[in-house]
Amino acid sequence: MNKILLCCAAGMSTSMVVQRMEKAAKDQGIELEIKAIGIEEFQQEIDKYDCCLLGPQIKYKLADFKPIADSLNKPISVINSMDYGMLNGAKILNDTLKLIQA
Repeated sequence: MNKILLCCAAGMSTSMVVQRMEKAAKDQGIELEIKAIGIEEFQQEIDKYDCCLLGPQIKYKLADFKPIADSLNKPISVINSMDYGMLNGAKILNDTLKLIQA
C-alpha cells in the first residue's frame, strides 16, 4: 500500500483533493493511504509516508522541504495548479504513483 502525504497551508483545501484521489484509487482498485496536513506538520509526518505533494499555494516551501525529503529518500513535488484547481484526483494520483516509482 502506498502512503501519500499532501501538504498545504492549513491542510483544508487539500482535504478535498485527498477525497478525489481516494475515489480515483478506489475506482482503479488501488490501495493507498493519503493524509492532508498543514505546513507546520511536515517534519513530523514525512518519514511515515512514501512521498509528499505540496499544494501549489505553498510551492515556495519546496526549497525548504526538498532537502529534508531527500535525506529520507522520499520524493517530493508540487501538485500541478490546474489539476489542483480542478480537483482532478485521478490525474494527481497517476502523477503521484509515477513519482513514487521513479
